[in-house]
Amino acid sequence: MGITDKFSVAQLQNKLGPYWVLLTFFSLSLTMLTLARFSLSVWQGERVFSSHAWLNIFIGGLRVDTATLSYILMPALLLIIISTLISKQHLIRGIIKYYLLLMAALLIFFEVITPTFINEYDLRPNRLFIEYLIYPKEVSRMIFAGYKIEVFATLLFLIVGVKLATKVFTSQWRSHCQLPIIKHSLLVISLLCLTVLGARNSLGHRPLNPAMVAFSTDHLLNDLSLNSLYSVAFAIKQLGNEKSSQDFYGAIPEEELLALVRASMQNEQAVFNDASAPTKTFHQAAYQGKPKNLVIILQESLGARYVGTLGGLPLTPNIDKLYQQGWGFDNLYATGTRSVRGIEAVITGFTPTPSRAVVKLDKSQRDFFTIADFLSKQNYHTQFIYGGESHFDNMQSFFLGNGFQHIVDSNDFANIDFNGSWGASDEDLFNQADIELTKLQQQGKPFFSLVFSSSNHSPYEFPDNKITLYDKQKQTRNNAAKYADYALGTFIEKAKQSSYWDDTVFIVIADHDSRVSGASLVPIEHFRIPAVIFGKGINAKRDHQLASQLDIPTTLLSLIGASGEHPMIGRDLAQPIADNKQRAMMQYDKNFAYITGNSGQGNKVVILQPQKPATTYIYTQDKLVPTSNDPQLVKKALAHANLGNLAYQNGWYH
Repeated sequence: MGITDKFSVAQLQNKLGPYWVLLTFFSLSLTMLTLARFSLSVWQGERVFSSHAWLNIFIGGLRVDTATLSYILMPALLLIIISTLISKQHLIRGIIKYYLLLMAALLIFFEVITPTFINEYDLRPNRLFIEYLIYPKEVSRMIFAGYKIEVFATLLFLIVGVKLATKVFTSQWRSHCQLPIIKHSLLVISLLCLTVLGARNSLGHRPLNPAMVAFSTDHLLNDLSLNSLYSVAFAIKQLGNEKSSQDFYGAIPEEELLALVRASMQNEQAVFNDASAPTKTFHQAAYQGKPKNLVIILQESLGARYVGTLGGLPLTPNIDKLYQQGWGFDNLYATGTRSVRGIEAVITGFTPTPSRAVVKLDKSQRDFFTIADFLSKQNYHTQFIYGGESHFDNMQSFFLGNGFQHIVDSNDFANIDFNGSWGASDEDLFNQADIELTKLQQQGKPFFSLVFSSSNHSPYEFPDNKITLYDKQKQTRNNAAKYADYALGTFIEKAKQSSYWDDTVFIVIADHDSRVSGASLVPIEHFRIPAVIFGKGINAKRDHQLASQLDIPTTLLSLIGASGEHPMIGRDLAQPIADNKQRAMMQYDKNFAYITGNSGQGNKVVILQPQKPATTYIYTQDKLVPTSNDPQLVKKALAHANLGNLAYQNGWYH
């Protein structure tokens, strides 16, 4: 080897003892994480090569991996130091060994599951991974039904990796440290300094965070600079802090924020006289007759790309038909990428934030504004109907605490012909919905029902022989979308013959698109969703104006004749709206986008990123073209990005 016996590896192992094990763990883990990053980059080569991002990815990755491993080594290093001071060295040695094995297993596990997570969300595992963990029953069903190969590969890699790590750690730890006391002390001090410096990975006042290694407008390229254990650990830290929008994007004085938000609302003559709810004002309904029933059908994961009428795949003939019969929106955008974000927008009109949706936050579990609460105070019966278990994503707690009087989930269904990983099929859901709506109609007072579908969700399970498959393999996203549309169509035909049809306003709207992805800070084209309002008395028209899920609850209240005061900032689309009032906003992981209408010239988009200056683009032909910042528009975007967090913290929505 060209090395004298005095400096042989074996002698170093004996002299350094447990410190050699830590060095071995660091070296092997860094190699594994680098190879995993390299493999992911090759897999995503089209995006990586086109942006010449290799150097940034691997330099940033080296920083993140060093920080991750430094944090991991700190407890082990402290235990080794303790072991030199007490007599229980054998016990502490065992603790360190199993601690390092656990850390090795976590590093391997998160890297192995990363490709599957990227396929689904176009991101490394993050806060979504954590949020799903609290629903083991539903998630385990989904995983074992749709990801058998991935589960097998994960277990295989874990078993092999842990066995190899056990062998390496056992063989490398041959003795206690044999250095003289002075050299030993210097080594300990040096290692402590190195791990602290490595963990911080910065000489500035802030330690390393994902923003420091972000370099691209393609969020996935930025994520490739991370490792997945770090990404999840950072998400846990953020969940604990529930970072405010002001911390993410920058603060704006409260009075200025409210002035900008109020000026962007539809009614310039609105009176705001409640300091405890500064966005609350009176909204006059466009419809003035007998109060109508309202049924919101929230379709799971149905982006515009699956709807033929909106230029997507020919998978939704029944929704296409509704677009001919009702009031269809061509340019409407979701506020997020999760069902709870869609519920937040459609049921509460609450603006999106970097925190979790209000459905899951503590302060919003009681006395938080929803249209259910608003309508219950106007003598409406309010109801939620779901084919799965209503506790999922905290829906049951949120709904019961905020105006929903009755919840019907799969446990209450009269009959279930097909039960999948997420519960009853959409046909079973709509059959039960027809039963429930008929009962409510017979009670003689108006009702509001939220019907939430689930068949169009991985692993895409639905009954056989119901549709002509679009893809040859049955359990695909396209086939599930087609089945969901089929089930919806059977319900609509039944509803048209029902006792409640004449008195009801219906809307079909998606909660979000599926697999939101793209090489941009916010892939706006994947936030575009279908929405169509229909029912007796709803005139057929195509609406091309820029709109948001936030506008839907305000519009629906107007259409059913429910006037009153509420804090929602969404526009009533049944009323004339000036071009400069048209806007949409969306939250994509840590980034916030604010889109404004600009007829004939594309839409202007301001994108806010954590701890970075705002950037502005022209959105045209599904692309973001950089342009100069408009300071007033940036302020308006910042005001709306911060509104939700301030409203939540200050109780403005109670």
